[in-house]
Amino acid sequence: MASLPLRSIRHQHTLRQGFTFHRQSVFQRRPFASSSSQSASPRSPLRTASYTVLFAVSAGLFAAYYLDARSAIHRYVLTPVLRYTFDAETGHKIAVKVLRSGLAPRDIVKDDDVLRSEILGFEVSNPVGLAAGFDKDGEAIDGLFNLGFSWVEIGSVTPKPQPGNPRPRVFHLPADSALINRYGFPSQGAAAVVSRLRARIPTFYDANEKSTSALRSGAVLAINLGKNKTSPADSSEDFVSGVNAFGPYADVLVVNVSSPNTPGLRGLQNRELLESLLKDVVGARNALEPSPVTSRRPRLVLKIAPDLEESQLAEMAEVIRSSNIDGVIVSNTTIARPSSLTDQNKAETGGLSGKPVKPYTLRALKTLRAHLPASIPIIGCGGISSGADALEYGRAGASFVQLYTEFGYDGVGTCRRIKDELVSLLKREGKTWGDVVNESVARLSWKEPNPPLPAPVREGEATVGKLIEEAEVLQSLLNELGEKMSGSAEP
Repeated sequence: MASLPLRSIRHQHTLRQGFTFHRQSVFQRRPFASSSSQSASPRSPLRTASYTVLFAVSAGLFAAYYLDARSAIHRYVLTPVLRYTFDAETGHKIAVKVLRSGLAPRDIVKDDDVLRSEILGFEVSNPVGLAAGFDKDGEAIDGLFNLGFSWVEIGSVTPKPQPGNPRPRVFHLPADSALINRYGFPSQGAAAVVSRLRARIPTFYDANEKSTSALRSGAVLAINLGKNKTSPADSSEDFVSGVNAFGPYADVLVVNVSSPNTPGLRGLQNRELLESLLKDVVGARNALEPSPVTSRRPRLVLKIAPDLEESQLAEMAEVIRSSNIDGVIVSNTTIARPSSLTDQNKAETGGLSGKPVKPYTLRALKTLRAHLPASIPIIGCGGISSGADALEYGRAGASFVQLYTEFGYDGVGTCRRIKDELVSLLKREGKTWGDVVNESVARLSWKEPNPPLPAPVREGEATVGKLIEEAEVLQSLLNELGEKMSGSAEP
């Protein structure tokens, strides 16, 4: 190899000196890095063990949060913090957003076979559903199904967007395990909700005879139809519009005529208006094409108030029996204020839900069950907070139950805890949910009266049968007389 010129060698030497000077100056400006590198020692076993324990605890907490909705962290930490940190409506909205995000906990326990049920012709894995009012705009449908509900009911959805009543409009009554709301159907409108429902449907979806709009086995999706505040009070147009908009995307459409927070809405429970309304919505449903998701038309269910008198319920039952409506939800919130209420918010205007409404709902349920045939199922909704409550509703003639307020108070594990308690009670009796429902519905339901007996024949009034009978007797007498005469004429 040829020798490098002297000038080149001097140049390289200069560069090496410059690099060495630069490295020294850098370390002089960063004494911490220099000292650290000089005094670095192996990580102590205690520190390693601490990090390991911290990681294990964090992973365990996350697993408890994400994989088990029954975890105490939800019931005794997260849910109370949410309730006491924010006002009732803000806490409600945060809960919906979390469930929408996909980061919410889920119920991973398979439902026991004793809970398997049938409602409106659908086979469901359990008889516990979520009532309307929690997910008003269909934002968290799959997050709610992940908590173990076999029926998720979104809404109420109105045809046009509307803001609802002014805030504040929802109030916790923790001393009474109750809630008062006067939301007034705040809704993003049918178009926004339909867009979300379409987005849920997979691009390549193969519908079959067991398909439901829930897009999972053993569950159904219901949509609660509301009425815009500016619409005529006695018109069925908003409900017909809802049937047409949501028919292709729902297993069940709920006609809500029982909210106390929309002026004139409860008037639709009166006989003449109810007859006209049900005729219109049934006609609209029957005119729908079968859903591309389920290959069938949705069921129609009427949701009523718990405040109706016995005579009103009996009259309503007559209308329902002749309307081809598929089922009834008993009930919505009550405008009554039981004397047992103690919370300071008890005087707020709106509909009361939670434990105090249970006696009103059960009374209405039992009355309506006695006036409806077994072919029309009733869904019980109001004050259910335990498996024992659900079983009481089943024995009163309800085929299915729904929750709302207890879910807000007790957190994401509510559905699973109620189902577990219900399983324990049923197994203690050696029965299934279907056994309980079938027995109570058969025993308590209205039965078609026997046809009246024919009226007795009035005096002097003959029937064709009577004349024939008399003619036959007369013919017999004539024959006997003839035989006697012929006998006496012989020698």
